[in-house]
Amino acid sequence: MFAPLFTPLLIPLLVAIFLATNMGASGTSPAFAPAYGADLVRREVIPGLFGLFVFLGAIVAGRKVALTVGRDILPPESLGLSITTVVLLAIGLSLLLANVLRVPQSTSQSTIFALVGCGAYLGIVETHRLLIEIIPTWFITPIAAFLVTLAVGKTTFEPMKRRGWIGPTEAGRIRWLRMPVLGACCYVAFAIGSNNVANASGPIASMVFNELGLETTGARTTLVLLLAMFVVAPFFGIGSSLMGRRVAYTTGKEIVEFGPRGATLVAFVTATLLLLVSITRGIPTSLVQMNTAAIIGLGVTKYGAREVLRRTAVLRLATVWIVAPLVAMGLAFGFTWALDVSGLLAY
Repeated sequence: MFAPLFTPLLIPLLVAIFLATNMGASGTSPAFAPAYGADLVRREVIPGLFGLFVFLGAIVAGRKVALTVGRDILPPESLGLSITTVVLLAIGLSLLLANVLRVPQSTSQSTIFALVGCGAYLGIVETHRLLIEIIPTWFITPIAAFLVTLAVGKTTFEPMKRRGWIGPTEAGRIRWLRMPVLGACCYVAFAIGSNNVANASGPIASMVFNELGLETTGARTTLVLLLAMFVVAPFFGIGSSLMGRRVAYTTGKEIVEFGPRGATLVAFVTATLLLLVSITRGIPTSLVQMNTAAIIGLGVTKYGAREVLRRTAVLRLATVWIVAPLVAMGLAFGFTWALDVSGLLAY
């Protein structure tokens, strides 16, 4: 009875799982790189905590962003089996490239660029919200994260350092200081769930409505989104377990080393900014870029701007941030063209 219905949906669902696994690997860095960089958590513990709080964030606060991804970039009726599969596969491959290079990449930017790639070929991109809200937010939030951590570092951390108060090395030995840092990292994972799970669950939910011919009423929309999140979110933890440690090492160890206070500040600032844009505006945005900008802000306080910018990891991060979304857009455009030529675009 269910086979004729389930079989066509199986391919995009499998691709969504592939994407979620890669998002989990990439998202591990902004969530737990601060604690990992400060040597406050064992790497074996990270995937379980990360997966749990991503799941909670998706269920509790992920609805608005999922609706944005599923409806506001492409017309929702265009997200059939073929286009949904193309979008998710393009995002997943671009993130796989970033993970192989050990660079945390913005899943939200790759998602939006992949949608734009499909829409550009079909001539159906919804540009209003993209240009007015989403793209400006991508620039505003990292700048805000950098300025906040820089200001706190200059006004708080530097005076504490000059007065000889607890330094990063000594603070790392005080066991009770680990709990606030771990709590802040779990808070980041919750924020990731509120934003990044939508990159897979949003297109999947729109596809399900189209394929089953359902009306998108309020209660029904919420139910389908929740079911999509239940499928997608657990694979964030699996991706974290498989590939997350390598990516977390790049941000946590290769940019700047800091102690518990800095780790807590970075986690709290970036998670709060992400939750704000998720809950209030439903905008998919880049936590990894906010996280790295916040770490750089602390690095400038500790070492100076010139020394931080000379570190090769920063240059590698910036390069992949530019290339990976373009790869996603190019793949989506090319896959859509291939489907059109082969006559499969209507599916």
